[in-house]
Amino acid sequence: MTAIISVAELASDLAASAAPVLLDVRYRPGDPPGLPEYQKGHLPGAVYIDLESELAAPPAVAGQDVPRGSGGGRHPLPALDVFGAAMRRAGVTADRPVVVYDAGGLGGGWAAARCWWLLRWAGHPDVRVLDGGLEAWGSYRDPEGGGPLPVSTETPDPAPGDFVPAPGGMPTLDADEAAALARRGVLLDARAAERYRGEVEPIDPVAGHVPGAVSAPTTENLTDAGTFRSPKALAERFEALGAGPDTEVGVYCGSGVSAAQEVLALHLAGIDAALYVGSWSEWTSDGRRPVATGPERG
Repeated sequence: MTAIISVAELASDLAASAAPVLLDVRYRPGDPPGLPEYQKGHLPGAVYIDLESELAAPPAVAGQDVPRGSGGGRHPLPALDVFGAAMRRAGVTADRPVVVYDAGGLGGGWAAARCWWLLRWAGHPDVRVLDGGLEAWGSYRDPEGGGPLPVSTETPDPAPGDFVPAPGGMPTLDADEAAALARRGVLLDARAAERYRGEVEPIDPVAGHVPGAVSAPTTENLTDAGTFRSPKALAERFEALGAGPDTEVGVYCGSGVSAAQEVLALHLAGIDAALYVGSWSEWTSDGRRPVATGPERG
């Protein structure tokens, strides 16, 4: 089973009797919540999930204790009761496949991958991301001449699910573990290259990267159509960055969202990777932690 599903495959599944649970996780950093866009049109039967309130806890306050591994940055892991309740509200059960999507397009897949990663971390065995997201769904045309695929403005009311999160299904890193991994393995920085180099920093208080980290922007995981590159192409990309199936690999970004897309891309390439949930927003919250700048690992 792969961690992504094509539009054609999903359309076929939705026409069958055993359709997956559909989750709409539209989100863009700095934009308002995606609910109004969801209400304008979504995949039939999809339930809206809010990334900020249901896939993340409130941002950690300086000096606040947070559970180990939950991240102390802008998007810590959600409380298990909050996340579990959101999934059950959406009809998620332990024995039914789940498909997650977001708006898609170039630079997309971040929010959907965050939900994919959380469900896998919480023990769900069958979760996939719609490759290309809603944009790919809207642009798809049946090769046999069919019209556009349907969208709906109806808000579904699914039967409550029974999914209970059981954490530990995906590996995580805290700040100290990320620093150590950067020295002995490969720590990938999923942000834009100019943020890695420290030339700009539009969100966090300090520019630069974790010393020893390797620049690996998420945009390079996608084709020009906004879908994931082939597993072979992804494997070649990560091999060139020093990451392979036998390498210890970790990933971070600004706040643990776009890095989930990189973990997904690594998974497609056959490479397991741990997520530094707190990411750069947590790293820079402690002025004692070192910062590197420039194009080199430091």
